[in-house]
Amino acid sequence: MNFFQMMNFQDMNKRDFLKYSLAASGAIASAPLMSFAGSATEKPWKWSKEGMFWSSTPRGPKCLICPNECVIKEGETGLCHNRVNYQGKIYSMAYGNPCAVNIDPIEKKPFNHFLPGSKAFSIGTAGCNLACMNCQNWTISQVSPKETRNYDLMPDQLVAKARLEKCQSIAYTYSEPISFYEYTLDSSKLARKEGIKNILVTAGFIHEEPLRNWCKTIDAARVDLKSFSNDIYLKLSAGALQPVLDTLKTFAEMGVWLEIINLVVPSWTDNLDMIKRMCNWLVENKLENAPLHFDRFHPDYKLTQLSSTPIGILTQARDIALASGIKYVYIGNVPGLDGQNTICPKCKTIVVERKGFSVVQNNLGKGACNKCGEKIPGVWE
Repeated sequence: MNFFQMMNFQDMNKRDFLKYSLAASGAIASAPLMSFAGSATEKPWKWSKEGMFWSSTPRGPKCLICPNECVIKEGETGLCHNRVNYQGKIYSMAYGNPCAVNIDPIEKKPFNHFLPGSKAFSIGTAGCNLACMNCQNWTISQVSPKETRNYDLMPDQLVAKARLEKCQSIAYTYSEPISFYEYTLDSSKLARKEGIKNILVTAGFIHEEPLRNWCKTIDAARVDLKSFSNDIYLKLSAGALQPVLDTLKTFAEMGVWLEIINLVVPSWTDNLDMIKRMCNWLVENKLENAPLHFDRFHPDYKLTQLSSTPIGILTQARDIALASGIKYVYIGNVPGLDGQNTICPKCKTIVVERKGFSVVQNNLGKGACNKCGEKIPGVWE
């Protein structure tokens, strides 16, 4: 048994916990830290849990969590790399098995209208139901939990650690929480009972029934709206546009605080006419108060041949969004640019000033601009 297996989370002090969190985050081991003896058809290890939302077919169980609807053969996994068929049933190999555990500022997610200046206890497991060519966490998103350095961190332990570290929220992030759905669901139920909020960082490529079930214990979601073209969604991410649009509307309908990010990838998602259509759709569907983040692309994974997004394109996208009627528009991944400040749409005062991931000043009082009294949508306390 190696050190990580022997480590008792209940006895780990803050310094050691953070040290080993950082050591494990995003790293692929040359050999797994956990032991996976036996053939592929033997039952997954002790952390596995029978999955939700699937049905039996003559070719194997069909997963109904997301629109991929994988039919999984015995001993194999779905496209997300962690839902496995064992004796005709689907099990999640990600349950209680995160490979990334950190404490992050909420602004890093990014959330700009949700508990600014607070800490989010952030976890992620291996696996993702998309295959984005620009993924910056591809070393964990495109592999199975059997290939990453993992913690044994069950939902009750996760919530206890978040409370110990005085985090106001737990963020399910880094890869794709849809692929570790059951772990997120059980953890969020326990967290809510303890007064800890739950936030998703997701691409939103999920079916409606599991999404609505999720929303019962989720407080906020930051959704990647990767493009407003179905063709680009397929070619860039192996996904589809309409399910994500449906997800945005469902989050809003069910009272989950929503923020949207659009990564502007040169030659892929930087078409200004397409960005205008996207912004118009958001306004037409009454999402003008949902903060929209235009983020700068940095070359990574399978798109290293591209250049970073020109800042001029990002500022044009922001101007288009504001002209379309979206009230809160941000520019991310550009240090030094004042694209992260929250500005009152009525009097133009900076109500929340940010530098990097830090809040410099907060000029809100009970969710309203201190200067003119305009209510600023969000979760502020």
